[in-house]
Amino acid sequence: MDWTHYRFHSVWELPAPPADVYTVLERAENYPRWWPQVREVTRVDDETGVIRVRSVLPYDITFTAGAVRRDPVAGVLEIAMSGDLDGWARWTFDAAGPGTRARYDQEVRVTTPLLRRLAVPGRPFFRANHALMMRAGRRGLRAHLEAV
Repeated sequence: MDWTHYRFHSVWELPAPPADVYTVLERAENYPRWWPQVREVTRVDDETGVIRVRSVLPYDITFTAGAVRRDPVAGVLEIAMSGDLDGWARWTFDAAGPGTRARYDQEVRVTTPLLRRLAVPGRPFFRANHALMMRAGRRGLRAHLEAV
């Protein structure tokens, strides 16, 4: 088993139609306004940005995100990631009653020497850290959508 490899999955039930959720999530530069753990997003060009995140653990993770697929009709946003994390992340959106079911899937490898050294003993903490970050993101996005 490659202990530096992670797969994450989250499902968010949101109080807005899929098109509205898609519009908010495709604007990564605005994530720091509603997602506390997304500390900074620096746009490089129309398809690429540098993102810095930090959850409960006292460690910033920085990666470059490049658009792979932006398909509002199919309800798919996908990025390739490189930097402290190498891999991909994908949002898919489906109508769920009057709202949206947003599914987040991510598959990455950590690349920094510290995270690689801590891969085995730190794995449960890294997974918990990610879960807390996703929970806060869901709360922040819900509040943002309700305020709009």
